[in-house]
Amino acid sequence: MLPVVDKPAIQYVVEEAVNVGLHDLLMITGRNKRALEDHFDRVPSLESTLEDKGDTEKLASVQAASKLGDIHYVRQGDPHGLGHAVLRAKQHVGDEAFAVLLGDDLIDARDELLGTMIDVQAETGGSVIALIEVEPSEISAYGCADVQPIDGESYVRVNRLVEKPSVDEAPSNLALIGRYVLHPAVFEVLERTAPGRGDEIQLTDALQELATGDGEGYGVYGVVFRGRRYDTGDKLSYLKACVQLAIDSEDLGPGLREWLPGFTAGLSK
Repeated sequence: MLPVVDKPAIQYVVEEAVNVGLHDLLMITGRNKRALEDHFDRVPSLESTLEDKGDTEKLASVQAASKLGDIHYVRQGDPHGLGHAVLRAKQHVGDEAFAVLLGDDLIDARDELLGTMIDVQAETGGSVIALIEVEPSEISAYGCADVQPIDGESYVRVNRLVEKPSVDEAPSNLALIGRYVLHPAVFEVLERTAPGRGDEIQLTDALQELATGDGEGYGVYGVVFRGRRYDTGDKLSYLKACVQLAIDSEDLGPGLREWLPGFTAGLSK
């Protein structure tokens, strides 16, 4: 629910899913997350007040969140890691491929990623992860992928995944970010995946088995993303997201672009 310009970060993530045709949305939540559910619910009293005032712009903004898609909620219960959270979606997902979007990663709406990943999953029949290139010195903060190119394809095959390796042990500088398109075979693997780092069920461990095993739904592929991505869990990245998205907005952008040069020039004095 961290605000980014004029709406919470989670709304950007939901809009990203809806924009590629995913309208059946399941949120895995925990205790004290009622504000999230309330945000995507109707507010009849407020809507009525705004309608009476003739404030159509604010009314549309309030109603937008509740009209995004068919949103469901499941409590994770004990916080046993990302793999455990994904496993909680098994009953809802059933036998279809599905996307997992982590709420602290924001992908700029002008840069294509999720739609490409869905296409790659449909073509390969496996699971697909999103990768970004990071400085080698930063790789220990991420899951890391060892990959090989595929002739004639823009995506890569994933050979091995390592969760937060040391700089010396990292097989590449390709880091996993919070976008996955998974084959439902991942659920069976997660059910037998033992807790790993931090005594949590790691999604990375399950994907490693899918990458090296054989059978329906096995095989893991990577899409290397070179667009704009913001990590709201990182203070500097969060501030960059707020500034960039505000500058790009129609209502705030002109005034902010006019003000920023003078502000930054004053910092150098």
